[in-house]
Amino acid sequence: MNGLDFFFEEINPFPIRWDLLENHIEFLITNENKKPGEISIILCSDDYLLKINEQYLGHDYYTDIVTFDYVKKSVISGDLFISVDRVKENAGKFNRPFKEELYRVIFHGVLHLVGYKDKTEAEGKQMKEKENFYLKRVDFKKEEI
Repeated sequence: MNGLDFFFEEINPFPIRWDLLENHIEFLITNENKKPGEISIILCSDDYLLKINEQYLGHDYYTDIVTFDYVKKSVISGDLFISVDRVKENAGKFNRPFKEELYRVIFHGVLHLVGYKDKTEAEGKQMKEKENFYLKRVDFKKEEI
């Protein structure tokens, strides 16, 4: 990839195999016939993401991810703001490990960047199928530090 950067805002940093995650993201992008560009993943608190959601999208509610698309032609670039609070809550709600849910949300954001939508029921179904396809490629035992 040209560049994958990770940031923590208003939360304590936690260990994750960024190198392996980068490989998964690069595979997703190239498998969708696109080229990796520059992507920033900002892991943050609920309140931090709520401010982003209000300021830039005019939405006054909590969400797990806000994606800013800087894609130029087939080069995939963007910023993914992810609420770790929402990811933890969703992991509990869906009875999944935190790391698996985090990867799902990251893949969801990258899938938006490569062109997938989720506004309709059919689009949402296709998005879920793609998320699951890429999640199945992850060996979460190797992802442990």
